[in-house]
Amino acid sequence: MKIYITGDNIISSLGFTTEENMDCMVKGITGIQKIDGGYLSPESFPAALVDTKKLTGIFGNIANPTDFTRLEQMMILSVKQAVETSKIDLQNPRSLLIISTTKGNVDLLEKEKITVFPANRVYLWGLADLIKTYFNLSNSPLVVSNACISGLLAIEVGARLIRSGQYDDVALVGADILTPFVVSGFQSFKSLSPEPCKPYDASREGLSLGEACATIILSSQKKLLEGQRAVEVTGGASSNDANHISGPSRTGDGLFIAIKHALSSANMVTGNIDFICAHGTATPYNDDMESKAVNLAGMEEVPLNSLKGYIGHTLGAAGAIESIISIHSILKGKLIKTLGFQTPGVAEKINVISETRECELNNCLKVASGFGGCNAAVIFSAV
Repeated sequence: MKIYITGDNIISSLGFTTEENMDCMVKGITGIQKIDGGYLSPESFPAALVDTKKLTGIFGNIANPTDFTRLEQMMILSVKQAVETSKIDLQNPRSLLIISTTKGNVDLLEKEKITVFPANRVYLWGLADLIKTYFNLSNSPLVVSNACISGLLAIEVGARLIRSGQYDDVALVGADILTPFVVSGFQSFKSLSPEPCKPYDASREGLSLGEACATIILSSQKKLLEGQRAVEVTGGASSNDANHISGPSRTGDGLFIAIKHALSSANMVTGNIDFICAHGTATPYNDDMESKAVNLAGMEEVPLNSLKGYIGHTLGAAGAIESIISIHSILKGKLIKTLGFQTPGVAEKINVISETRECELNNCLKVASGFGGCNAAVIFSAV
C-alpha cells in the first residue's frame, strides 16, 4: 500500500506556514537570535523562538488563548491548518492523530503556572486528551516520545498503521517549546553554541535550541500537494545502538543499520537517493557519527544538508519539520544549503550542500539520532 503526503504545516521562528518557512530557508534567512538572559536563562544564548504575541493573536481567532498553553496553541493551530489543506476528516474512526514531543507541557511545572491549568495537563496523556477533546476525535491520540527521533519515528509509525489497514489517514503533530528546564539541561551538558550553530563545520561549537510545531498528513489516498506531483513515504526503519544515555555512538553503526533497513523496505539502493536531510546538530560527536554512518552506507557523495542553522534543534518537532522541508524540496526541485557550514570538519568525507541550488529531485533520505542511542531513517519519494 502506498502512503501519500497530503497536507502539512510548520509554525516556527521563521513563520506560521510551510510556505513562509520554506521561503526563508531558500533565501538563507535564520530564525536564530541572541537571547539576552531573562525568563529562559540568566546567561545570554542564541535560540529560535516562536513569536508569542503573534501566536496569541492568531489563536484568538479560533479560541480563548488563556484556556490553552503555548504548546497547545501551537499544536491546535498547526493541526487545523494542515487538516484544512488535506481535507481529511480527522473525526472519522478511520483517522488517527499522533503526537510527537519530548517534553510536552513542561512549563506547567513552574510555580507561577502550576495552578493555572489542571495538573494532568503536564502529563503527555493529559496533553493528548486535551487535543482529542478540542478536535472531538473518535480515537485517542497516540503519543510518540523517543528523544530527538520522535518526529521522524512518528512518521514511520503512522505509515505502518496505514499499511496494516488500521487507518486510512494519520495526522502527525510534532511540537516542543523552550523553558528554563530545557535550556538549563543543555547548558549542563555544555552543548550550546555561543553563536548560531554550524553543522559539520570545522569551527562548530555546539547546537542551537529552537521551539516549533509541525503537522504532516499521511493518507492512503493520493492527493497532490502542489503542481502535478505527489510524494509518498516509500520506506523507513529505526534502530538503537545502546551506546550511552546522552552521547552518540562513536562508530555510526546504529544509524547505518536504520539507513540500510529503510533502503531495503523501499526496495532501493544508495544510488536511488538524490539527497540526505541529516540530523546535523553541530555538536562534535553527533556530526562525526553521522559522517561515519553515511560512509558505512556508501553514500558519502550524496548531497547532504542540515536545517538546524535556520530554526535550531526543535527536539520533538525536528523530524516532522525537516521532513516537510525535504518533501517541498523535492516538489520545488531545490537543494537547500546547510546554513553556517563553510569548512569541512567531520571524521569522514560527506558531501555537505554549501549553496542552495535547483536540481531535479525524486528521492530523499531523512535521518535522525537522539539520546539513548536511538536512530531513525525515512525515505520520501516523488510519484
